[in-house]
Amino acid sequence: MSVAEEDIAFARDIFSELGKITSRKMMGGATFYADGAIFAIVSGEGQIYLRSKDALAARLLSEGERKFQWENPKTGKVGSMGYVTLPDAALDDPALACSLAREALLER
Repeated sequence: MSVAEEDIAFARDIFSELGKITSRKMMGGATFYADGAIFAIVSGEGQIYLRSKDALAARLLSEGERKFQWENPKTGKVGSMGYVTLPDAALDDPALACSLAREALLER
């Protein structure tokens, strides 16, 4: 499934407080950048994930968020990357979404 333009527009909107946001479609989803630094991805299903590791990842996972994972169609193995779902509360609160995105940018 390929990411919908509406999902890209929604992510740009909730992160607009960060300033100049750029995005690029890739592998069925989209990557999002603030001043050239990647901070989020949107899956083909429209789920927003924040780039996260260390403290941010631990906190989000402890609050019930999920890691970005995929299954390799050739081997059946499950892989993951350093991205965790954006909390549902942040989908309705751009200030919270941007606060979390700033944390993600600091953890680079």
